[in-house]
Amino acid sequence: MNRRMLIGGALAMLLLIPGVAIIALKDRNTDAKPPSQAKPSASAPAPPAETLTVEVVAVVSQTLNRTVRLPGELQAYLSVAISPKVTGIVEWVGVDRGSPVKQGQLLARLIAPELIAQRTEAEAKLRAEESTYARLKSASATPGVVAGNDLEVSQKTVEAGRARVQALRDMESYLLVAAPFDGVITERNVHPGALIGPAGGPGAGVPMLRLEQISRLRLVVSVPEIYVGGIAAGESVTFTVSAYPGETFSGVISRIARSVDVKTRTMPVELDVKNPTARLAPGMFPEVEWPVRRPHATLFVPAKAVVTTTERTFVLRVRGESVEWVTVKRGFSVGDLVEVFGDLSPGDQVVRRGSDELRPGTRVIPRVVSPTAQQISWKVTQITTEEGRS
Repeated sequence: MNRRMLIGGALAMLLLIPGVAIIALKDRNTDAKPPSQAKPSASAPAPPAETLTVEVVAVVSQTLNRTVRLPGELQAYLSVAISPKVTGIVEWVGVDRGSPVKQGQLLARLIAPELIAQRTEAEAKLRAEESTYARLKSASATPGVVAGNDLEVSQKTVEAGRARVQALRDMESYLLVAAPFDGVITERNVHPGALIGPAGGPGAGVPMLRLEQISRLRLVVSVPEIYVGGIAAGESVTFTVSAYPGETFSGVISRIARSVDVKTRTMPVELDVKNPTARLAPGMFPEVEWPVRRPHATLFVPAKAVVTTTERTFVLRVRGESVEWVTVKRGFSVGDLVEVFGDLSPGDQVVRRGSDELRPGTRVIPRVVSPTAQQISWKVTQITTEEGRS
C-alpha cells in the first residue's frame, strides 16, 4: 500500500511541473515587454493637432474687358411696300425682282378710264364756268346791268371748278408709280392687266413692289439685360455671317432702345453697317462679338477660390493665420478668374482652392502662390450667349 502511494505522488508531481513552467514563462514575457508597447494611461494628454498649410492668392483689381457672342439680324436700312394711291389696271411694269433703281425712277404705269372721264368732264365744266364769268365781268362794266353779288358768285364757282380739275389731275398723276429712294426691288407681285388699288379699296391686296435700301444696313442685336450697362454709342463692333466663312465685318452702334423687353429681358440695339458692294443681305443672321465692359475696376479671384453651398457663396480670406468666410456675389468670368463683389479689398489673401471644410477661425499657415501659378490671363474670352447668362 505504501509503495502504491509513493508511486502516485511521484506521478502527480511530474504532471504539475510543466504547468508551473508555462506560468513562469508568461510572467517573464510580461515583465520583459518593451515600454513602447505598453498601453498608455487614460490620463495622458493628447498630442497637439498639426497646423494646415494652404495656398493663398491675392485679390486683384482690373477693368473688365471681354466679348460675348450674341445673335443678330441684318435688316434693310429703308424698306417700303409700294402700293398705288388710286384704283387702276396695271398697264406696264418696268422693274423686276433684283432690279436696282434710283430715286424718282418710273417703276410702273396704271390706267384708270373712270378717272380720266371725271377729269375730262370737270375740265369741260370749268371752261363753261369761265366763259360765264367772263361775260358777267364784261357786262358789269356798265353800271346797273349785273349785280355785284352775281359776279362774285360766278368768280367763286370758277375757282372751285379749277380746284376740282387740279385734284383730278393730281389723282391721275398717281397712276405713274416712281421710286421714293435709291434701292433694290426685292419683291414683284403684279403683272400687266392686274386690277390693284389702295388698302381697303377694290383691287387691294399684296403690294405691287417692295423696295429696300441695302447699300446701308441695320444690324439689330438683342442685348441681355446683364450686358446693357456697357453699351457705348459710336463703338465699332465686329460680326461674322455663315455665307462668308473666315471673313469679319463691322458695324457702329447707332441706336439704343433704352427699354428692356419684359418678355425676353433684352434691349434692342441697332448698328449701322456699310454695304456698298451688296455682299450682305437683309435677313442674314450674323454672330456678333459683343463687347462687355465695366465703367470702373472690379475685383477678381481664381474661380476655384469661390465656394458655393446651399446657404451662401463665399471665399476664404486669411488674416493673421486665421481663416475668415467672406460672402461674395459672382460676376463675369475672364480666363481663369471670376469677378466677385463683397467685403474684399485689392491685395487681400484668399485660399486658392476654397472648401467649406475650412471653418472660420481655423489656424493655417499661408503659402503665397506666384502669379504664374494663379494663371492670370487678361485676354479677351469669347463665350456663347448661354455661358454669358449662366
